[in-house]
Amino acid sequence: MSHPELGRIAKALRGTEFEGRAWLVGGAVRDELLGRAVGNDIDIVVRGDASKAADILWQKKVASIAPVTYPRFGTAMVRVGHKQIEFATARKESYDDDSRKPTVEPATIEEDASRRDFTVNTLLRDLFSGELVDPLGTGERDLRNKVLRTPRDPVETFHDDPLRMLRAVRFRWQLGFAAAPGLYDAVRNEAERLKIISSERIRDELTIMLGLDDGHKCLADLMDLGLMHHIAPEFETGVGVEQGPYHYLDVWDHTLEVVRNTGSGDLTLRLAAWLHDVAKPQCRTVEGGRIKFLGHEQEGAKLAEAILRRLTFSLDECKDVALLVLHHMRFTGIEQFSDTAARRILRDLGEQTERLVQLGEADAAAHAENVKRPDFNEVRNVLQRVAEETPPERLQSPLSGDEIMELTGLSAGPKVGKVKHHLSEMVIEGALDPDDMASARTVALEFVRDSASKERDTAYD
Repeated sequence: MSHPELGRIAKALRGTEFEGRAWLVGGAVRDELLGRAVGNDIDIVVRGDASKAADILWQKKVASIAPVTYPRFGTAMVRVGHKQIEFATARKESYDDDSRKPTVEPATIEEDASRRDFTVNTLLRDLFSGELVDPLGTGERDLRNKVLRTPRDPVETFHDDPLRMLRAVRFRWQLGFAAAPGLYDAVRNEAERLKIISSERIRDELTIMLGLDDGHKCLADLMDLGLMHHIAPEFETGVGVEQGPYHYLDVWDHTLEVVRNTGSGDLTLRLAAWLHDVAKPQCRTVEGGRIKFLGHEQEGAKLAEAILRRLTFSLDECKDVALLVLHHMRFTGIEQFSDTAARRILRDLGEQTERLVQLGEADAAAHAENVKRPDFNEVRNVLQRVAEETPPERLQSPLSGDEIMELTGLSAGPKVGKVKHHLSEMVIEGALDPDDMASARTVALEFVRDSASKERDTAYD
């Protein structure tokens, strides 16, 4: 127990009713024994009133905030230094079928350990003596053998609190543990119970999973165990869907490979990798013996945003991911990346440009070897050079809508938008400098005359 905060807490509680009756518990003990970094959230279980223990810290000015108490659950939250400390009264729990929120009552340390999620999270460290305590006699062994096991029957454990099924998947890959016999069978048996868990809780667990190097393995487990059905059932239709000669994996396994190919430190990128082909099954057609997925990026962008909104991700996250999904095909089938293509991507993606490159790179690596793909290092070089020559904010029409109307006599409407788009395209193609107002006026007038002439010809036809 090398954390100075814990020493301050123990000192404050000495000579009180909690001396010898307070233990560090859960992830902090587990991670310390595994040699892993301990986070800023610390759990302490006490025999007695948890809120009273927290209040002692506040009264002695050890805690920097007054205790936030949750009487129904027998817990109290304070902050000591940089650590958020949750005190909990040793308790036993009972659950209703329609809720994961338990009814609690005081209990022994052994009973408290039995109601926890996994044996490796039942280990205690005496806050005063530093002694390691294994109240069930199984936690230390399972930690040593790297086995994930529930203290009670796993079906009962997951039925009581279905969120533990997601934690089982997460801990398996986060800690590199093996699932104990029967653990995953119990998840399959109780998967339907996940429907009582809030979207926010599911989002939080999914976020942690996608932040792991083995995030793709977490997703594979969620599908295999039937949990994905209650998270994003849209992915189920991708299992077994063949994609043709340019792929060596079905839609779902290709998705997992793209997630694996992305770095684990960028949630937006990981979400985009997970969702980039979500609409492929519904867009699949076969023409002349060739499998096609026409429009799957447009449909996928809409579906991705809907899924993320349902999971209560932030609006900005939803928009950014949907943008990446919409444009993820921009590098497909090309070998030479041009300046014009770079300008278009810089204009359309803005701050998401590098993420799109990373997504394209990860996607390309999950295709068959015979698929045309650019050198992504060269792509980055071209993008950097073009951005320095013409910043993205200048890749637009030299003339505003009002200027076009004044010049051409057009009224506000779609025709003005077409002129402006034409000018923007010329800038993108390098045929018009964004500062060349005179040439822009000439081009605009010519475009309006040509458009009017085409309309007359069409009318006569």
